[in-house]
Amino acid sequence: MQALKFDDHFVSSLPGDVETENFPRQVYKACYSWVTPKLTAQPKLIAYSSEVAQSLDLSVEDCQSDLFAQVFSGNQLLPGMRPYANCYGGHQFGNWAGQLGDGRAINLGELINSKKQRLALQLKEAGPTPYSRTADGLAVLRSSLREFLCSEAMHHLGVPTTRALSLTLSGDLVTRDMFYDGNVKDELGAVVCRVAPSFTRFGSFELFSARDDLDTLQQLVDYTILTDFPHLCPDAKQATLEHYLQWFQEICDSTASLIVHWMRVGFVHGVMNTDNMSILGLTIDYGPYGWLEDYDPNWTPNTTDARGRRYRFDNQAKIAQWNLYKLANALLPAFAAKGLEGTQALETILQSFEPNYQQQWQQMMANKLGITELDSQQDSALFEQLLATLPLSEVDMTLFFRQLANIDTDSTCTDEALFDTVATAYYGEVSLEENQQMLTWLRSYTDRLSQQSTSQTQRRQLMNTTNPLYVLRNYLAQLAIDKAEQGNYSQLEQQLEVLRKPYEEQAGMQQFAEKRPDWARNRAGCSMLSCSS
Repeated sequence: MQALKFDDHFVSSLPGDVETENFPRQVYKACYSWVTPKLTAQPKLIAYSSEVAQSLDLSVEDCQSDLFAQVFSGNQLLPGMRPYANCYGGHQFGNWAGQLGDGRAINLGELINSKKQRLALQLKEAGPTPYSRTADGLAVLRSSLREFLCSEAMHHLGVPTTRALSLTLSGDLVTRDMFYDGNVKDELGAVVCRVAPSFTRFGSFELFSARDDLDTLQQLVDYTILTDFPHLCPDAKQATLEHYLQWFQEICDSTASLIVHWMRVGFVHGVMNTDNMSILGLTIDYGPYGWLEDYDPNWTPNTTDARGRRYRFDNQAKIAQWNLYKLANALLPAFAAKGLEGTQALETILQSFEPNYQQQWQQMMANKLGITELDSQQDSALFEQLLATLPLSEVDMTLFFRQLANIDTDSTCTDEALFDTVATAYYGEVSLEENQQMLTWLRSYTDRLSQQSTSQTQRRQLMNTTNPLYVLRNYLAQLAIDKAEQGNYSQLEQQLEVLRKPYEEQAGMQQFAEKRPDWARNRAGCSMLSCSS
């Protein structure tokens, strides 16, 4: 581990905070502040991702060493590490929140691996920073475990995401009020090390624009293009307006693709504030997230969002576009400095988001249904009919689409046999009317499949590589948390292993591919969660 190569490109290229003391404050004309992680009492590694470790050139022996636990809990620094916290702002629930920043995240540095890739290492929950406001910068095991597992689950599902290297108990107790209702208790503290090419967010640009700090804004734009989008322009000093517009187009395109992936697997982020939107189109900041269990397009996993449901499943694409508009407004001064007159060029790119998203969404839905020759007009009606039928009953989204691959397209198939294909995806008794509505759609669907030349085997292969069998249901994560809080990490280890192959049926793992049990319907941690979860 001592031989790992760290690069301080971010901190050496961008302006930093001139104040070196660590206390809550407004930080101006700086992209970061120097911070030292809080020492932990007795760090203990309880899980790590072998795939992420390999990408960082870390061996199994490295990961099982005491040094690893010390470094990735914040107790020790390796040569070349220069820890800092990022400065950024953001819109939260539609309102400008001003300065936010890394309130409980500390970047250890940027590692250059053997493949010459730049990967930032960030400790989440490693102590207070100038951006912590009145908080302690720490986190508890339940929220840290959820982030660790979900980061890796999303990667193996094929969803762009930040990664998680390790989950370490701090040995300290952290006081939390899970639902902000006065029920305060001490919980086990933990630290996650997450990994990404960059942790720059939409809000990183918004803050400097809002403060009219155009010099820092321009520096950050040029740095981001040069470092994270080098294919556009290898020399930021030579970047033209066209390069800037291409950059913004890529941000819009990657964001659209990200949301399509979320919709494909039934994932709801829960906190799509602009400070939680990655400039690279990655899923970032796993808080009160969740997967749809019964298909409810209005569902949000976030208790804070329960009334307005701004971040509900079916609204995620619209919110992504809204966030991109806020980013465009923030970037406008930097674009103007390159000769942009007015906002028409940016507006044109922003308007391309919806048709781009819809095109990708339709192809995604075709893949979920095994339709290999998309007919936009005909299939749009089929998609709309399905999505109008699913919410009429409690139907498990993951299991419904997975079971649909087994449907018999033989026109002589009886109604009973046809419905039985998906019957076990239903949570309760199905009324005659609900049965008939689903049968009507299933008949339309089998008629559509009969129009294509694709074999049953090919269709099923497409569907089973699009529709996962295993997802990180909230109640499964809670079961792992319950055991981990008692010092038993077997459920955590087993889930991590199962989630590595979410599209493959795994012998003896049926319990990870079942509907939410009744006891989990309203239990804390198994349905909606708070930002403290």
